[in-house]
Amino acid sequence: MKLQLMSLAAGVVLLASCGSSRTTTMSTTTNNAAYGVPSGVGTTFAGQFPGATNIHWSAYDASVVPVDWELVGWPALTSSDYMVTFDQYGNRYYSWYDNQGNWVGSSYAVTNLGLMPANISNMLGQNYSGYTIESVHREQWKGQGAYELKLRNYDSKIKLLVDENGTVLKRKDKVD
Repeated sequence: MKLQLMSLAAGVVLLASCGSSRTTTMSTTTNNAAYGVPSGVGTTFAGQFPGATNIHWSAYDASVVPVDWELVGWPALTSSDYMVTFDQYGNRYYSWYDNQGNWVGSSYAVTNLGLMPANISNMLGQNYSGYTIESVHREQWKGQGAYELKLRNYDSKIKLLVDENGTVLKRKDKVD
């Protein structure tokens, strides 16, 4: 009986190991080495974020993107492009690269609203005083930077893309 149970367990393990699996998360073995991504992508990343830790690479997946791509106007990516999440300066970053190693943009959540530029806080107080801030992301791309703010006022939700001077670059109403 014991031999039969051991044989059954070995068979189950053998069958489970034969199944096809695709892992999309590619963790690094060192702080800045890109494991499982083309060397051009890894080299670009390592040059941009040399102090990054807790690095995880994955194929681009639009359902896991904290950035409203349409709002910021970044180029469209496909599943052959890459997203990397990592820690730096006490923040959790997201960064995107095309499959040629070109940097598309980066984003991180702003958890301390006191660190937002005063011009943005003033603009919110003047124009959106009835709204509550649900989330803020700092976004950077090709020499530009902005803040993506998600605001709520009861059933009304809006997203704003705001530059550091407090100028609203884009606005989307009724967002989820």
